[in-house]
Amino acid sequence: MRQALEITWQNLKSIPARIGASLVAVVGVAGVVAVLVAVLSMARGFEATLQSNTAPDNVIVLRSGSSSELDSGFDGEQARLIAQAGQLELVSPELFVITDLRKKSTDTDANVPFRGVGEDGPAIRKRFELVEGRMFEPGRKELIAGVGAADQFRGLEVGNTLEFGTERWDVVGLFETGGAADSELWTAAPVLQGAYRRGNSFSVVYGKLSSAEDFQAFQDELTTNPQLSVRVEREADYFAEQSQALSSFIEVVGYGIAILMALGALFGALNTMYTAVSDRAREIATLRAIGFQPGAVVVSVMAEAMLLALIGGVLGAVAAWVLFNGFTVSTLSFASFSQVVFAFAVTPGLMVQGLVIAMLIGLVGGLAPALRAARTPIVAGLRD
Repeated sequence: MRQALEITWQNLKSIPARIGASLVAVVGVAGVVAVLVAVLSMARGFEATLQSNTAPDNVIVLRSGSSSELDSGFDGEQARLIAQAGQLELVSPELFVITDLRKKSTDTDANVPFRGVGEDGPAIRKRFELVEGRMFEPGRKELIAGVGAADQFRGLEVGNTLEFGTERWDVVGLFETGGAADSELWTAAPVLQGAYRRGNSFSVVYGKLSSAEDFQAFQDELTTNPQLSVRVEREADYFAEQSQALSSFIEVVGYGIAILMALGALFGALNTMYTAVSDRAREIATLRAIGFQPGAVVVSVMAEAMLLALIGGVLGAVAAWVLFNGFTVSTLSFASFSQVVFAFAVTPGLMVQGLVIAMLIGLVGGLAPALRAARTPIVAGLRD
């Protein structure tokens, strides 16, 4: 080990003389880590947005066989039966539709969720807060917009008037929940029913249980009622399922890009370490001639390769955090076919994952040059 430390120290002191080749390895690894962490932070941010505002005692009731609020539906009588369940403390029958607004970033049309909520709708969302303006008045064509929607789409300033089809809507407030609802527009459910000619129908029923332990009893009561055909889920489970498809797609793309870039970084690391071994061939042969062991040579070359990779990994992870953490975008949700506004989330776990990949690149990139340095005959090395 003492021999390995001595040779490693000599290797590190010679890096300034090989700064160009060393930077190639560092920059290559940094690029791999930065891209991987940035892309995966998109998936983590999307998941966090859908799940961050959920509560263990909140439930969602959809029509049996439906995959999301968009293809679910109840008539007024069914919604009334659901609302009468004894386990519910708060209940909000809601209508979910999609409208078009222009994106600020691209000036193109985008599907924006428009939700008609019941009287208890804001109270069920645990962190609902009006941040500007006032609440809409029941019976009037007024809406409030989530802060995420207002940030990404045109026309959602308080006091503005929007036209959807033949209807005119006044924007009277902005709200925040810290979750997926920040991407939505809200109005009173009866007003939305009339504007979209939906009669007395609803898409979904949101509820707050008296206790989280009442979920099974609540589910049994509704699913065994012959007048209903429903799917009952905890709010957290529902939104976890909604985020799965897009998150999985992003992860597949992210890892695919990272693998391709990692191959390039690996060749850069190999080139760097082969250059280092070649430049110091006579020195390494001399050390071995005076008694230094081949194993110490292997360890020293590997240590240099992994150190360069670690530096690149740290730089890439920090760059991803500085450039992307908290960066707000909107994308189409595969489940609801509407825009969801979310922020990239560069988590410590992702940064550690990036550093592990960087170290693997250093390990693989340094192994072959290290073995070559240790196996080169002493006489051949002295003549190099």
